[in-house]
Amino acid sequence: MTYSIKEMFYTLQGEGNQAGRPAVFCRFSGCNLWSGREQDRANAICTFCDTDFVGSDGEGGNKFKTAEDLAYAIELLWPISHQRYKYVVLTGGEPLLQVDDALITALHNLEFTIAVETNGTISPPPGIDWICVSPKSTAQLKITKGDELKLVFPQPDSMPNQFEHLDFKNFYLQPMDGQNVKKNTEATIKYCKNNPKWRLGLQQHKILQIP
Repeated sequence: MTYSIKEMFYTLQGEGNQAGRPAVFCRFSGCNLWSGREQDRANAICTFCDTDFVGSDGEGGNKFKTAEDLAYAIELLWPISHQRYKYVVLTGGEPLLQVDDALITALHNLEFTIAVETNGTISPPPGIDWICVSPKSTAQLKITKGDELKLVFPQPDSMPNQFEHLDFKNFYLQPMDGQNVKKNTEATIKYCKNNPKWRLGLQQHKILQIP
């Protein structure tokens, strides 16, 4: 299969339980909940996405014919000589439209720990080391257990109590960005204080302007 990648870069993870961890980010093109075109946003299942995942023209973006080609391109972005802490975040768009057994094997052969950020509507291949699910609106989850559930808040059709019974190790509420971010942050803080199963999750890379 050909893997379509919007962008790849080395940075620090900015969100969730792994925040602050050095990582190669590999952003896959395409999503099953929104086309990525502004004219389609209002009628999409997910209407609040703030990420450009269309095409393969971003920094480090390209189309890769084999899993090995993509894995080696990811390794070239890891700038540290030692291998012990190699970490890659497969994100999107929706990465599980493309992530398969071959890619998981190729990355593990290069000694990467593999994380995936997904909307949870597609079953993952086995072998992923860290699964972060971010539910979107009314989209039905096929992933009901993992390492981290990160819910953008508030979403009228996806409230935290709908997910508390699921088998995740960590539960985060992330204030919805945009023109109401201050109000949403205050609401998120209040909810977490009243419901301590949930932790406040912030987009630290935006706050600290980490490239």
